[in-house]
Amino acid sequence: MAGILDTVDERTQLVGQNRLELLMFRLNSRQRFGINVFKVREVIQCPPLTIVPQSHHVVRGVANIRGLTITVMDMAAAVGLSEIEDPSASWVIVTEYNRAVQGFLVSGVDRIININWNEIKPPPKGMGRHNYLTAVTEVDEELVEVIDVEQVMSDIMNIDLDVSTELTKSFESEPHIQHHALVVDDSAVARKQVTGVLDQLGVTYDIAENGQEGLAILRAMQDRGESPTEKLSLVLSDVEMPAMDGYSFTKAIKEHPELKDLYVCLHTSVSGNFNNAMAERVGANKLVPKFSPDELAETVITRLKEVEKERGAVAA
Repeated sequence: MAGILDTVDERTQLVGQNRLELLMFRLNSRQRFGINVFKVREVIQCPPLTIVPQSHHVVRGVANIRGLTITVMDMAAAVGLSEIEDPSASWVIVTEYNRAVQGFLVSGVDRIININWNEIKPPPKGMGRHNYLTAVTEVDEELVEVIDVEQVMSDIMNIDLDVSTELTKSFESEPHIQHHALVVDDSAVARKQVTGVLDQLGVTYDIAENGQEGLAILRAMQDRGESPTEKLSLVLSDVEMPAMDGYSFTKAIKEHPELKDLYVCLHTSVSGNFNNAMAERVGANKLVPKFSPDELAETVITRLKEVEKERGAVAA
């Protein structure tokens, strides 16, 4: 099964075309779930697991995979289903999120599909297990649920959301103009992380859940006679989003004559050198991996100071 991902590097041309590939898998049932191929390192038969005492109930153990000690989490248990009974007869999807490698235990792996982001929809209101879903799509006339892995990991691990006191104090020690940002991310937990950093820096913001909503907010500003480039100090956008991904969103901004000067920072959990190349290709000003509150805060602070220097209007 590992061979299913052998050509992953050849698929990078999909990025920036508002397309993605989903690896579909199952969890103790016929229901199929999906995860972005670009977050997957490999798929392997579950190796022997070493149980970790007093670990989270979702953690089934640790395994040595290609010289790395990797935590293996039961994806079924993580999303509220019954745990996978026999790990030895199951598969591990080895992924890289937020600069860490982890494994997710699944019952079976289906196949990879190539799909347009506009075919990926937000979960319907009131849908069961909504808290861990970031999107849904339809394949072979069946619903495929795309899991919000950032939400899953946030529920299992303690993720520090606080900017260091040194950073906030150094920024607060100087007078500043009021800054406003646009935050675009389909993951509720990721939005909370980003806005938490902005709150600590005193930056106000608008929120959109995908690139289409982000563009709609920018157009609404223009319709009100406001200049987005004057109102917004920066745009912080995820890459993976339904309807319109972050690369396509950035490209649309940079190709618009009245928006091209907006500062766009892509904030993503997708790993790989191709990501930097794609960010540069679509004209993004900065790419910051998720999630380090201090690293994001440093990026934001640097940009805010640039804006104040450009405007020459720091309050006395």
